[in-house]
Amino acid sequence: MARHLDLEEQEQLAELRHFWKTYGDLITWVLIVALGAYAAWNGYQYWQRRQAVQAAALFDAFDRAARSGDVERASTAWSDLKQQFGSSVFAKQAGLMAAKLYHEGGKAAEAKEALRWVATDAGDGAYAPVARLRLAGLLAGEKAYGEALQVLAEAMPKDYEALVADRKGDILSLQGRAPEAAAEYRKALDGLPESVTYRRFVDVKLASLGVEDGSAPAAGSSKPAASGARP
Repeated sequence: MARHLDLEEQEQLAELRHFWKTYGDLITWVLIVALGAYAAWNGYQYWQRRQAVQAAALFDAFDRAARSGDVERASTAWSDLKQQFGSSVFAKQAGLMAAKLYHEGGKAAEAKEALRWVATDAGDGAYAPVARLRLAGLLAGEKAYGEALQVLAEAMPKDYEALVADRKGDILSLQGRAPEAAAEYRKALDGLPESVTYRRFVDVKLASLGVEDGSAPAAGSSKPAASGARP
């Protein structure tokens, strides 16, 4: 009985040797690739965490400078954040904040540059539409109406369609194009939920145009009171 078991073990050992000779290299390489991928994934996760920490630190420096009104320091921190961590959420948030800081400081060119970066170079589903709306407002304030409308003509998420229509209405109203402005305001009202308080402002702007049937100013109405575009 013992000799029978010995022979069976020898056969199993021979089969194992044959199997390893046939598939050993393949198994080895599969293990190497799997372990390498695991190590790479861990390394990538560590790199991402490290990048996030560094980006957060730079954003904090920018935020403190912006809150204190130190435009020079804020501008430096914003530039570093954009160059080193341009794809991060921190960079996009800082871009919107930098544009506001520049605008309030009378630096229109820098404000528009920051908004364009967020809207295009750092295009993001959450921040790009906001940047486009604000950029259109700044351009309208400079009477660059055609350029402002062109910015709003770019593809926007559905959730922003009502706000885009409202901003278009503001710009068209400033141009004296009352019927077109009224049409955009109506689009905005159609897209805004009944519970949104801002609907009242759109209603007021629409009524101020004095447009009936969306075609021409009502008889006896004064020149439409254009609503200033908000930056």
